[in-house]
Amino acid sequence: MSRILSGGLAVALGANALAMLLASFWWYSAVPGVIATGAYNPHFVRDIGAAYLVTAGGLAWFAWRPVQGWPALVAAAAFLVLHAGIHIFDASCSSNPAADLIRDLPGVYLPAVLAAGLAVFARRGA
Repeated sequence: MSRILSGGLAVALGANALAMLLASFWWYSAVPGVIATGAYNPHFVRDIGAAYLVTAGGLAWFAWRPVQGWPALVAAAAFLVLHAGIHIFDASCSSNPAADLIRDLPGVYLPAVLAAGLAVFARRGA
């Protein structure tokens, strides 16, 4: 089950990464709430897209070879959790924190919780 979950996250986050890298302006205007974070910065969007692509690779590695890929899963989870932490901080400083937290739940917090859970609970030999 952990391999399937990791593989699914890898596909979803990899697709997001490719959109950020190859269609950054479209991604910027299509994802809810992104426009509220400031002016479009193509370099920044592609930088984060690169981080998401590496994250997807770590998740895919674990899905393919759990024993060898477990450290990559931990690194992927670390990025996602830190990224979620930044979103939580930003939401706490906004005029409508609850709305921001709800908006980011499916795309930011859920992947972070799932990846962190995989990293903590998946056995290295699974």
